[in-house]
Amino acid sequence: MKQSIGILGAGAWGTAMAISLARSGHEVALWAIEQDVVDSINIRHENTRYLPGFATPENLTASTDKRAVATNKNFLIVASPSLYLESTVRDIRDVPSISDGSTCIGVLTKGFVPSPSGPRLILDTLESVLPESYHKGLVYIAGPSHAEEVAMGKLTGLIAASESPMNSIRFREVLRSRGLLVYSSLDVIGVQVCAAAKNVVAVAFGMLDAIAEDSDAFGDNTDSLLLAAGLNEIQLIGRAMGATHPETFTSISGVGDLDVTCRSKYGRNRRFGQDIIKKKMLEKFSGLDDLLSRITEIGYLPEGAVACKYVHELSLAQNLKLPICNGLFAILNKEKEPQQFIEQLLNGEQI
Repeated sequence: MKQSIGILGAGAWGTAMAISLARSGHEVALWAIEQDVVDSINIRHENTRYLPGFATPENLTASTDKRAVATNKNFLIVASPSLYLESTVRDIRDVPSISDGSTCIGVLTKGFVPSPSGPRLILDTLESVLPESYHKGLVYIAGPSHAEEVAMGKLTGLIAASESPMNSIRFREVLRSRGLLVYSSLDVIGVQVCAAAKNVVAVAFGMLDAIAEDSDAFGDNTDSLLLAAGLNEIQLIGRAMGATHPETFTSISGVGDLDVTCRSKYGRNRRFGQDIIKKKMLEKFSGLDDLLSRITEIGYLPEGAVACKYVHELSLAQNLKLPICNGLFAILNKEKEPQQFIEQLLNGEQI
């Protein structure tokens, strides 16, 4: 059955999801803050800024009018970066079809959101902004899913996690297509933690990848060591935050998403780690807070750098031993050089 779907956020992932849904025959409206992105999609049928080279179907339209995109939709998908999540949703919470709870809302955004009480998960943040009817009814969508391959229609698996089994099923059915397999989960905390923390590990993986090009000390065994140790840290964070299902971490939302984020050529977080080594990316920043305040200067958004700050805060508050995540924090905050971190890794001090 054809559905009316709005997507807030025309980055690579939001656009890829819009393409997949439009390809399945749904009417899709995509919100972008940039007029050039809207014009590119509506006139050239391509998001030349964030997902160049992939045609957008005729039944996918774009607009800078956020409220229009959110109005009278069967489904609404939030795909804005975590840095802008709260302000994005606050602007549309009084749209009639949202204020009355009739629109089913899903979320693609990865990361943590700062609050006076410490880092918050994405759905907790949205529940504090949206009408009461969405409490325990939002659906979190994640899994090993690079935007480029979803736009190509390559077979991809996703998790639709919600405390509302009915809403999880609704999103599972509307997202499912020839190229997308979608599974349900009740572990909304575990799936969100996996989606956020794997980006931190991927930055470290990218650094190691770049250093390995000029070193005979690292190989495939080292990659697997880092992946396994990174997954262990993600599990520690998940348990500390209240994850309910251990199998979440060994599913596609856990080890699956971690693997593709670390290894794929499309990964922005892996690329950021490589750029730290190859392009001395951190030289112009005084520390992590300075980097985050000027993150647009990087030219792409490494969510792992944002999440790293909040994972570090969680580790201090919960007394968690997270040597990879905290080691990366020290590097991004200019407290430690990457090579120093790697040497400690080799000496067994970090894992």
